[in-house]
Amino acid sequence: MATTDDNDWQNSGLSPSLDQLRQDIDQVDQQIHQLLNQRARLAEGVAKAKFATDSNPVFYRPEREAQVLRNVMARNEGPLENETVARIFREIMSACLALEAPQTIAFLGPEGTFTHAAALKHFGHQAVVRPLATIDEVFREVESGSAHYGVVPVENSSEGVVNHTLDCFIGSHLHVIGEVELRIHHQFLVSPTTKQDSITKIYAHQQTLAQCRKWLDAHYPAAERVALTSNGEAAKRIRSEWHSAAIAGETAAELYNLTVLHKNIEDNPSNTTRFLIIGREAIAASGQDKTSLLVAAHDRAGALIEILAPFAKHNISLTSIETRPALPEKWAYVFFIDLNGHVSDSNVAAALEEIRPLVKEVRVLGSYPKAVL
Repeated sequence: MATTDDNDWQNSGLSPSLDQLRQDIDQVDQQIHQLLNQRARLAEGVAKAKFATDSNPVFYRPEREAQVLRNVMARNEGPLENETVARIFREIMSACLALEAPQTIAFLGPEGTFTHAAALKHFGHQAVVRPLATIDEVFREVESGSAHYGVVPVENSSEGVVNHTLDCFIGSHLHVIGEVELRIHHQFLVSPTTKQDSITKIYAHQQTLAQCRKWLDAHYPAAERVALTSNGEAAKRIRSEWHSAAIAGETAAELYNLTVLHKNIEDNPSNTTRFLIIGREAIAASGQDKTSLLVAAHDRAGALIEILAPFAKHNISLTSIETRPALPEKWAYVFFIDLNGHVSDSNVAAALEEIRPLVKEVRVLGSYPKAVL
C-alpha cells in the first residue's frame, strides 16, 4: 500500500522521475487489485445471502446498477471522463455478477451487429450473449426461461420505430426492464488479405449503405454496394475476399479481426438507436425512470385526446407515442406510450387510474431506469 512518504514528491513541488512515477503506479495498481478482489468476495456473499432466503433468486437488479453508475459519474473528479469511468465500473459489475450467477442474454443477431454492441454496453463483456435470427425468437427465449434477458431495437433517430418489436409486445407478457442508447458510428473495414487499392465491392446492411451514401459517393463511387442481412454478416464475409470491404461497427471489427480503414463514415454523426431490455420481472424505482405503456382505445372520436388529458393534468412528460394495428381485429389500433416516471410514482399511478375506465386495456409494459451510458 502507498504511504505518505512514498508520495512526498507530490507535495514537494518537485517533478518526479519516470522510475518514481512507475513505482507509484505499481502501488496504486496493487491497491486497485486488492479492492477488486474484495468487491468480488462481497458479490459472492450477496449470492449466498440470496440463496439463503430464496430458492429462485433474481441476481440482476437494473435499478441498483443504474444508481451505482449515476453515483460513479456524480462523484468523478477527473481527469478521466464521466462516461469512461462509468464504463469501467460497468465491467466490474459485469464480472462480479458473473461470479454470483452468469446471465444469459439473447439478442437480435448475428454477432457483430449494433444490437450485439448494445447488449455488451448494457450487461458488460462477462455476460453470456446468444445471437438469434429474429426479434420473435428473442422474445420466445426470454419467455421460456432459456435466456434471462433479451435485447431488441425499438427506434432509430433517422429511420424511426422498429414496428416488429412493438408488435411482439402485443402478444407477450414480458416486461421492459431497461433501455440502451447507442450512437451509431459506421466503420469502413478491411481484412488482412484486402488489397486496399483494388476494392470493388462494399458489403453492409441496406440501411447502413443508405446512411453512408454521401461518404461512399465521395470516396468509392465506382465500387459495387451489396446489401446483406446484417453488418455482422458483411464483416464476416470479407475475411475470405481480397477485393471487398465492409461497413460495420467496432464490435464487428474486434470480433472478426478486421482493420478500421476509415472511422465514423456515417452521413449523420448524431444517428442513435434505442434498444429495450426485456425480462420476466418488474423493476423497482431507481429515481430516474421511464414507463412504457400499451393502451387499447375504443374506436370513437376523441379517444386519443381522452387518453392524453390525464397525463397533462398530472404533469407527466410523454417522450413517445406510436400507433400499431391491434391484429386480428379490423381497423382496431393500440397506442405505445413512453413517459417520464415510474408506475409507483403517485402522479403516474393517478393518471393511469383515470385512463383505465376510458379504454379497453392499459398494460404497463415496464417501468425501468433511464439509460445511463
